[in-house]
Amino acid sequence: MTIAALESLSFGLGRMVAAAADAGHRLCLLTADRSVYRHELATLPGDALTVIDVDTFDETATRRALAALPDLAALLNTTDTWSVPAADLAAEFGLPGPDPETVRLLRDKYRVRDLLHRRGLSRSGAVRVAPRPDSAEDIRRAVGLPAVLKDSAGTSSRNVWIAHDEEALRGALADAGRQQLMGDLFAEAFLSGPLYSAETLSWDGTTRLLGVLSRQTSRQPAVREEAAAFPVALPQAESAAIERWVGDVLHATGHHSGFAHVEFVVTSTGPELVEINRRIGGALVGEVLCRSLGTNVYTAMMEEALGSRPRLMDAPLEHDGPAHAFVLVYADRPGVLEGWHGLEELAAFPGEARWYPTRAPGDVLPHVGDQRGCTGIVLAEAATAELAQHRAWSAAVRVWPVVTDDGP
Repeated sequence: MTIAALESLSFGLGRMVAAAADAGHRLCLLTADRSVYRHELATLPGDALTVIDVDTFDETATRRALAALPDLAALLNTTDTWSVPAADLAAEFGLPGPDPETVRLLRDKYRVRDLLHRRGLSRSGAVRVAPRPDSAEDIRRAVGLPAVLKDSAGTSSRNVWIAHDEEALRGALADAGRQQLMGDLFAEAFLSGPLYSAETLSWDGTTRLLGVLSRQTSRQPAVREEAAAFPVALPQAESAAIERWVGDVLHATGHHSGFAHVEFVVTSTGPELVEINRRIGGALVGEVLCRSLGTNVYTAMMEEALGSRPRLMDAPLEHDGPAHAFVLVYADRPGVLEGWHGLEELAAFPGEARWYPTRAPGDVLPHVGDQRGCTGIVLAEAATAELAQHRAWSAAVRVWPVVTDDGP
């Protein structure tokens, strides 16, 4: 039988193919752009995965492609962009899947913040605003300064602005007015403290914390993710408190099954939500979970998509594997990517440093202020997440994207 994936994260297809095969099924990827999966497709045997080229933004074309698949058993999705269409189509085809209305809620960052604030699970509320400078007064009155402006349906750190004073706030609002937003612009309070993500798996309303990932972000004016490490060594009491808190947050939003990637800041008064992604974490999060936990976590994804309780909900979590960290390597300016200097040096670094390209020579890089400017990722391992982070960073700074001007 067939398990269909309506698009996917850039990395993890190989693990998904293996997990589907272990369940006795074949994985089929529906995609509008194979180049997104360039690295994964290059490492898979040619007949391991069925790929169907279809405009996945066209629901009618996607529906037709799904209807043509033999013995369709499940439809899964690991992205934010296609999460709502995937939930709608799963329900339409009578397949196991999340409640589409819950998925719609979780795709709206404003609604999530507002709901959690009303439930007492977020100290700060939020306010929808027009993307123009005269909205500054509404923001100061509702959430104060410093403030964060966001696209309510944004992904990959796009269209996020941090404003610490009046001048920066007005400038951010003016810039937001020049962007094409996927949702509505809203403002919320800036959270002071280190950023983490809780990697969780839920079934029938019970949530299990698989571990906590540390996250490093850039300095302003860019707002982008730079590095991450897993698993963070938390005191047992703090880990248990985070597991309770994230379980309450997910339950309040109606997320009762499947993976979740919950970003939060540990403030001076405890954890505060940044956002919820009802999927496995992006970049190399899935890979580090597999390596660090010593199991293919995508097996749980297949089991949940087929409507059965994932065995990972009950399996011991010993973190038998080494800790891992990864660093995103960005171009320093827009242009055309020619290649990289320093890749040949990675083998000399400790920690089994590995290179995962997200771009290829010849690709045009129109933006470098968010994840669109990422050209590849360096992964390294060590006995602890802290040591792995040091190793990954020392290797990554030796890799330098070579970019030329775009056009004449």
